[in-house]
Amino acid sequence: MIDRRYHWALDYLMRGDAEAAADILAQVVETAPGFATAWFALATIRERLGDRDGAVAAFAAARDADREDYHGARLHLARLGVGEATPAMTGVYVRRLFDQHAPEFDQALVERLDYRGPQLLFEAVRAHSSSRLGAVLDLGCGTGLSGAAFRPHCDWLAGVDISPGMVEQARAKNLYDRLEVSDLLEFLASESGAQNHLSIAADVFVYCSDIAPIATGVAKVLAPGGLFAFSVETHERSGVQMQESLRYAHGADHVRAAIAAAGLQLLQLSEASTRTERGEPVPGLVVVARL
Repeated sequence: MIDRRYHWALDYLMRGDAEAAADILAQVVETAPGFATAWFALATIRERLGDRDGAVAAFAAARDADREDYHGARLHLARLGVGEATPAMTGVYVRRLFDQHAPEFDQALVERLDYRGPQLLFEAVRAHSSSRLGAVLDLGCGTGLSGAAFRPHCDWLAGVDISPGMVEQARAKNLYDRLEVSDLLEFLASESGAQNHLSIAADVFVYCSDIAPIATGVAKVLAPGGLFAFSVETHERSGVQMQESLRYAHGADHVRAAIAAAGLQLLQLSEASTRTERGEPVPGLVVVARL
């Protein structure tokens, strides 16, 4: 009965009656207070109706009902200025986000958002290394857009991503010598030996609140003199900021501190936009560091 009423609410919403949908969902969560998906739907409808306080209360209830935060309620609370300012995204949330977009990811990113992250990273790496790249590790490899840019110039290409759906798309392109489905920190911790001449991460850290642990993990898997190249979205203030897009923007100071803490030498930190959004370039940084 609870599931049926939940779907009734969605039907009302699809017919344009958001207030009726909110009323039904309020009844649903009163009966089933642990129904995180219903709380989340209620929160988004309340926000649409201009009820900020009601939305905050419902997002908080959705967060409390689901420790793994499948829907990203904590991120929406941060966006609304409530609770932790830059909560870490859960693996369950990120995996769900990318699994559902994997089939149309390339088209959406390249054709609609003019995505150019891999090309900018390759140009930056080339500015600091004129020789063949050897072994390359692609962190957050996604569907293999970066792999396509770097494959002709390296001897070995490995990729890792938290989303099985994205890795499936990458595998179909036959670009990688090795592909793994894993959380980045867990993958880096499990790797033994300093065998990578280059590690890249194209627009991966927009889903990571703190770069420092990943930079430290990368330093442990780089060969002496190896490079670490990545891009981030940025902002003019210091530290890390949660954006309306529910992506993180990293200030230049955070990036510099993360590189230094990992024992890496910063070679390049330059302003560059890897994508457009609503017709405007998204402010970003391209970074290259050396072990």
